[in-house]
Amino acid sequence: MEQPARDGEPAGAAGDAAEALDRPLPEGVRRRVVALVSDAFGGLTVAELPAALRQYARFTPSRRAKFAGNAMATALEGDPLFRQRIGERFREAEPELAGAVESGAPPAAADPVDVAAAAYVLRPAGWVKLVAAAGEEAQRADAERADEAGRRELERLREEVATAKERGRAETEQLRHDLEAARKEAESLHRKLRSAQSDVKRGEAALRRTQGEIDAIRAEAGAQVSAAESESRRLKSRLGEVEAALEASRRAAREGRSVEDMRLRLLLDTVLDAAQGLRRELALPPVSVHPADTVDAVEPGRMSPKDIANRALSETDPALLDQLLALPQAHLVVDGYNVTKTGYPTMPLEKQRLRLLGGLSALAARSGAEVTCVFDGAELAAPVLLAPPRGVRVLFSKPGVTADELIRQLVRAEPPGRPVVVVSTDREVADGVAKAGARPVASVLLLKRLSRLS
Repeated sequence: MEQPARDGEPAGAAGDAAEALDRPLPEGVRRRVVALVSDAFGGLTVAELPAALRQYARFTPSRRAKFAGNAMATALEGDPLFRQRIGERFREAEPELAGAVESGAPPAAADPVDVAAAAYVLRPAGWVKLVAAAGEEAQRADAERADEAGRRELERLREEVATAKERGRAETEQLRHDLEAARKEAESLHRKLRSAQSDVKRGEAALRRTQGEIDAIRAEAGAQVSAAESESRRLKSRLGEVEAALEASRRAAREGRSVEDMRLRLLLDTVLDAAQGLRRELALPPVSVHPADTVDAVEPGRMSPKDIANRALSETDPALLDQLLALPQAHLVVDGYNVTKTGYPTMPLEKQRLRLLGGLSALAARSGAEVTCVFDGAELAAPVLLAPPRGVRVLFSKPGVTADELIRQLVRAEPPGRPVVVVSTDREVADGVAKAGARPVASVLLLKRLSRLS
């Protein structure tokens, strides 16, 4: 007679204590139990789950069965309340099978594994016997399946052996045919070999005859070569005599021509000395005016940097700087720190100078213009050790003199009419050099032009 359940303990807990399995669950039954728990798992809230299983609450049933199978089996065995909740979900999902198992009369047509899994979860009276009977039935079914698989495997092996024997007979017969063909081929090759040996002997006899003929030809050719060498020596002797006679005639011609050349050279020197004396006597100046210079006409004007500014180009278009540097004898003066602090102000001053001078060297090589880069030297504690790049003149202002003033001095030092282009964003510098006849351009224009060279 069953004992009444204690307060807070599920109704089947007392029965579980009375009945227990004396061996592990059959593997098939265990997999079916894990699948049953995994399917019913999703119907429980997180609070209703054991602490060890709450981390799998969001898993799909297949992932729960894969990763939490052992944990669910352990919780089902050791937690009666969890087992009762799983049993309730199972009764809702499979009411007919659950009722039949709890009544002790499972349907005969039901799968023994399903019956054992339901009995393990629901734990009705006699559930251990149901699980054991299902295990035995499953083992018997596995044994029958294994026997059937063994019979099928044996039949397959027999068929493979028969096929192998048939294939072996066919291959043996093919080998016999191949051997017979090889014998016939060998006999044919022997005949061909004997024929080839006969041909070789005939060829050797022909070679000996040819060798004799070659020796006779060589002897005849040797005699002809000896005769030709004798004739060559005779001709060389005759040629030497002719060359000596020719050299004698040339020498005589040179002596006669030397006299005439000497007389002509003396006459020419006399005429030149007379002309030079006449120029000194008359004090004639060098000819600097040509006849075409005396014709009255309008000559074309020369292009200046200011004329370039009147063209339809933006003040920030690098093509404007290319046109300015294309002027004859153009001189580009760059306000160094004004350009570097516009283009890359975060770099140290040394790297600013090196980067700018490298770009200016490439620009000078490309354009052919004279390039001067001016840096402010007021803040320098010592002279800067710098190897100026090819084609670029590098200047630092003296103490007490700003770079702006040094730029204005450079512009004033240029002769009027020479194209001078000054790169600086400083408005005071731009206005000052413009009054002196130079063409100021913005620093961003030079930076854009240098970026095209890199």
